Amino acid sequence: MDANFQVIEKESIDNLHFPSTDVLESKEEINQRSSDLDRALSLGNLEHSKIKIYFEDDQSKKVVETTIWGVTDKRVILKQGVVIPINRIYKSI
Repeated sequence: MDANFQVIEKESIDNLHFPSTDVLESKEEINQRSSDLDRALSLGNLEHSKIKIYFEDDQSKKVVETTIWGVTDKRVILKQGVVIPINRIYKSI
């Protein structure tokens, strides 16, 4: 999956622009994404483990390796208040 995604630093995310459309189409994929994010949140809070988040802004597909600090109904919260809209995330591993 990494081949199609540009690696970026967490600090660069604040400068990105995100469309409101979802990158996933099927309910199964959306449900899987939600489960993956819940698991990633637990790993971040309990073990301080970094995970890869594959997402897309209005320009291209990107991946960031970071710790998830929180998940709301619409956003993933990273350190220093950096957020990624959930509807723009393909996968977290």
